Amino acid sequence: MQANKILLNTSHLNDFVKFLEAGDLMTPNEGAIYDDVRKCVDEIINYVGKDITFAMTLALGKPARLINELYRRAKEDPEIKLKIVTALSLEKPRGQSEIERRFLKPLSERIFAGVPDFDYIIDYREGELPSNVEIYEFFCKAGANLHSAELQQNHLASNYTHIPRDASEFGVNVVGILLASGEINGKKMYSTACNPDVTLEAMELTMKKRMSGEKVAIIGEVNKNMPFMYGDAVVGPEKFDIILEGPYFDYALFAPPKDAVALSDYAIGLNVSTLVKDGGTIQVGIGALGDSIVSGLIMRNEHNDVYREIINKLEIPRRYGKLIDRIGGLEPLQKGLYGSSEMFIDAFIQMYKNGILKRRVFESIPLMKLINAEELDPDNIREDIIDKLLEMEAIKPQINQKDFNFLTYFGILKPGLRFEDGFIIDGEERYSADMNDDRARREIRKILGKRLLNGQILLGAFFIGPKFFYDALNTMSEEERKLFGMSGVDKVNQLYGGEELRALQRKDARFINTGMVATLLGAVASDQLEDGRVVSGIGGQYNFVAMGHALPDARVIIMIKSTKGTGRKLKSNIVLKYGHCSVPKHLRDIIVTEYGIADIRGKPHKEVVMEMIKIADSRFQDRLLEQAKKAKLIPKNYDIPPEYRNNTPEKIASILGPYQKQGYFKPYPFGTDLTEDEIILGGSLKALKALSTGYPLKMTSGLFLELLRPVPRSAVKYLEMMQLDSPKGLKERFMRKMVVFALRNNKWI
Repeated sequence: MQANKILLNTSHLNDFVKFLEAGDLMTPNEGAIYDDVRKCVDEIINYVGKDITFAMTLALGKPARLINELYRRAKEDPEIKLKIVTALSLEKPRGQSEIERRFLKPLSERIFAGVPDFDYIIDYREGELPSNVEIYEFFCKAGANLHSAELQQNHLASNYTHIPRDASEFGVNVVGILLASGEINGKKMYSTACNPDVTLEAMELTMKKRMSGEKVAIIGEVNKNMPFMYGDAVVGPEKFDIILEGPYFDYALFAPPKDAVALSDYAIGLNVSTLVKDGGTIQVGIGALGDSIVSGLIMRNEHNDVYREIINKLEIPRRYGKLIDRIGGLEPLQKGLYGSSEMFIDAFIQMYKNGILKRRVFESIPLMKLINAEELDPDNIREDIIDKLLEMEAIKPQINQKDFNFLTYFGILKPGLRFEDGFIIDGEERYSADMNDDRARREIRKILGKRLLNGQILLGAFFIGPKFFYDALNTMSEEERKLFGMSGVDKVNQLYGGEELRALQRKDARFINTGMVATLLGAVASDQLEDGRVVSGIGGQYNFVAMGHALPDARVIIMIKSTKGTGRKLKSNIVLKYGHCSVPKHLRDIIVTEYGIADIRGKPHKEVVMEMIKIADSRFQDRLLEQAKKAKLIPKNYDIPPEYRNNTPEKIASILGPYQKQGYFKPYPFGTDLTEDEIILGGSLKALKALSTGYPLKMTSGLFLELLRPVPRSAVKYLEMMQLDSPKGLKERFMRKMVVFALRNNKWI
């Protein structure tokens, strides 16, 4: 290909004609396959030029080989101006202190074997990012950029659904996408798989730029390890200018280990699990709190007697029984749930395996109306279904090709039929398509299907998870994997453009998300500190809240851990006021801590304050009550009811601890890639770090005593993991004692 030329897709004929008229001839091609990433970058630079604004989606969907080569080229050539627009640049854990690095290095090498690093973020962390390269992120790992002036200043504050628009206006001229490949009806197709989220809309906006005369490029990078997902994620090769494909691109996928779930997390999950309605819709996020919710739902479904016993001891039904009766439930989830969640996490697979995620929805308003009214069972098509659809005017009395396609696609008519000249053909038999004829309407019942087809149990926008999650998706049959639809956030995270259908599908929705801090008036801060520093990014929280208030039977549930820190650093996450909010008080709904549920939607301020104090940690309740009275937010004669005065970690431990010994509430309820020794050592080092900030005197005295003790034999295997079994020099001897103290303090030796 000549310099200043780039591939043009034949599907964009208008675009091609415009460039012909402009005298800038482009070579028509449908996704040329390259196995040389250097040649691909040559093509990009030759056509787009050296001023490149490169966009790639968040997390797993980044084309690692492409961005690394593009970045390498920018490092070599200072004339290239490279802006990287993305989010959540995945980084292998490295640790800050030497002890952390010693622990994480072998663990990281094992778990992330074969996973390429993103060179631009490594250089950035090392302070070696060249001046001609800039990084702009709209979301990051919580706290990862708190101390970075550059990334704070370059943060793009956009709602998830607005990112494609904002990135396009920012000047994006090259889009890179990680793809899966497969075959559909004999044709090679591609799937945006883990990240159709902003990718699909970004591709459309990029092509609009091309049609207006701008030089842009869309590049796909195929990785055979990526699960091929269906739904809107499926795209043809004509959508891409170049597709990178070959063994070099089949690297291992980034698979972060699971977070441990603490007893306080489980308490939050149990509270939330009572608010989920059987036959409804659920959204949950990644991390320990997401796992705690799903664990609670599985316990409710599989061990209902134990579940009820535990929640009664936590006094959840006594305190919130009316709310639970109205919007949730305690019974097993016989109807099952539908997942509508921007993030498709591995916990949804757990719900699927445990028979919870099973409510199928269909892309049809009339079918969803019948199903929701319990007039149609998706697994047992009623004999008079054609009559019902005629009454609803879903099909015409004289069935046409469009009606026939509708009836066969959803399995209302059995597979293998043909439509010709006003007749439905079943082998040698012909059935009239004239439903005005009573006899024809009776006869057509002979060729009805048995169950509805092409339903989905989940609609997600992106996914990332542990290795077993990818393996589970890859080993599913095509039919099974089609149950998990993937689409853009413009569809998953909002109602616009399909309000009636999406409302029917997302009935009794519970949009469950997390926050950092909640005020006594119900405002929530989730993404930013009071001083303006961004902790993560707003993501899709705005969208969840908007949907939760727009849908008549939906609720927004925000989970807040009641405290943060330890010892002298302990603080309440329920506060009188906070200098930033992600969810304003006028959009408050339900807030849950480990100590209970605050149902605060539509209530006057004084009642909101009362409910919020009830779910605060008891060590801070008096201070909160005093502040509220001083601010005249609550009557002066109000006092906290005695039954809410024992909100302590010790109470939670006393109730849940015995069940943990019985095998419930495991730290890793769905398994982990970590070994038992790694869990013990990692947990001990984490506790040591918390001890050093929360209880410095205890840390100092304990470490001093440890210096006087011999190293116990039980600690040797852990010291070997840290390469401290034979310390060299005073520094390593001291670190060895720190590790031993950490293990002893956590009661492992």
